[in-house]
Amino acid sequence: MQANNRLIGGLTLIALIAMIAAYFSPIWWVSLTAPNYPKDAFPDGIRIHFHFNGVFNGCKAAGKGSRMAEEVIQSDISGSEERYNPILDQKKNVDQGAQGLDCVHEMNTINHYVGMFPIATGAPVEKPLAKFFFGFFAVMLLGFMCTDKKRRMIILAVGFTAVAAWTIVDQYVLGHLEAHVKEYMEETGTFFREPEKIQMWGDNVRHITAYVIGGMIVAMLIVLLGVWKLRKFELLLALVPALLPLYFVIEYSAWLWFFGHHLHPWGAFTVKPFMPTVFGEGKVAQFSTYSYPHWGYGLLLLVFVCLMLALLMRRKQLNQTAEN
Repeated sequence: MQANNRLIGGLTLIALIAMIAAYFSPIWWVSLTAPNYPKDAFPDGIRIHFHFNGVFNGCKAAGKGSRMAEEVIQSDISGSEERYNPILDQKKNVDQGAQGLDCVHEMNTINHYVGMFPIATGAPVEKPLAKFFFGFFAVMLLGFMCTDKKRRMIILAVGFTAVAAWTIVDQYVLGHLEAHVKEYMEETGTFFREPEKIQMWGDNVRHITAYVIGGMIVAMLIVLLGVWKLRKFELLLALVPALLPLYFVIEYSAWLWFFGHHLHPWGAFTVKPFMPTVFGEGKVAQFSTYSYPHWGYGLLLLVFVCLMLALLMRRKQLNQTAEN
């Protein structure tokens, strides 16, 4: 029994470390290629990396090709008067190498042609709250590692209280929620020229965030009550974090569907609503699209495997105890 507990604890600890590392890692990558973006200037195409807390530049420096990249960007700017404004800053910085090739901005420019919102407007509630959910999951795993019920309850109660306090202080006392809403509205307004709708969307982000924070705190109370009252409820302490790979794919797919089905008439090209490629290769107009897991998703799969093994072992222990 003691050996099994050590093994369960070890597997859970590995999962906890991998989960924390995954938060800071690229989980998925997307790349667009087209004839007007030659490999000499854009070796990996227009590439972006999705993290739990945002979308980041995935382009690499092209060495001597950086001059060619400048020419591509200059031709893009001269080809349209309504290009995405930050591309001007990109052109100024392109001679710096990798720092100059900001493919998030460039992909926003491409998406603008077909009437898509800027990438940063996706998951406006989920991204800033992701760190608190990871804190929630981390406390659950620490509770799962503990075999003594009284100590487990103390770990959960103290940990959940700390995460709830951290969330409230960060979002409301320090004003990060309002700063995020302001940034979201400014990003949305880059292309969309309806201030009343933008204000409404900003209010929606503010209100939904409050509901989600409240829901997370209620979930904490449910977990505490469940672990206290129900013997096998402790298995959920591992099962819920173990499903992180599934949560990400569902969330990622849902937002791709949203972007592909909420196109606006500002686009230079008329494209019917479509489902962007979730996994694999696709085609949109003249662009080839590539969407695949990054190494951070491998960490999530490691979390899943370790926690499922630990969960099955703990379940067997509980069944044997019940029989005895």
